[in-house]
Amino acid sequence: MKRTLISVAAVLALAVPLSAPASTTATRLTGTTGPGFTITLKKAGRKVVALPAGRYTITVSDKSTIHDFRLKGPGMNKVITGVRFMGTKTVTLTLKSGRYTYVCTPHAGFMKGAFTVK
Repeated sequence: MKRTLISVAAVLALAVPLSAPASTTATRLTGTTGPGFTITLKKAGRKVVALPAGRYTITVSDKSTIHDFRLKGPGMNKVITGVRFMGTKTVTLTLKSGRYTYVCTPHAGFMKGAFTVK
């Protein structure tokens, strides 16, 4: 009888669905700066114009040592790649509601973009 109760308890324990943990996956964005005087931020190959609030992994390909990639927004002023750096860097950030800009600091007058987070 004792063995039967243990077996029934084991079967019931396996039958109860386990809750899945909250998703911690960040949405991927890609940025580029250079080699000419261009700067971009894209999601799945399309220019970012608006995003929902949440976690994002941003991979920036910096193709020139005369540019940087800076992201500014509510409570954020993040230099992802600096001047003199050439290569790829990846960061994961949480974006809150508001307006964000990405800019090459030395060429901020013409190398910039913006998007909103809702």
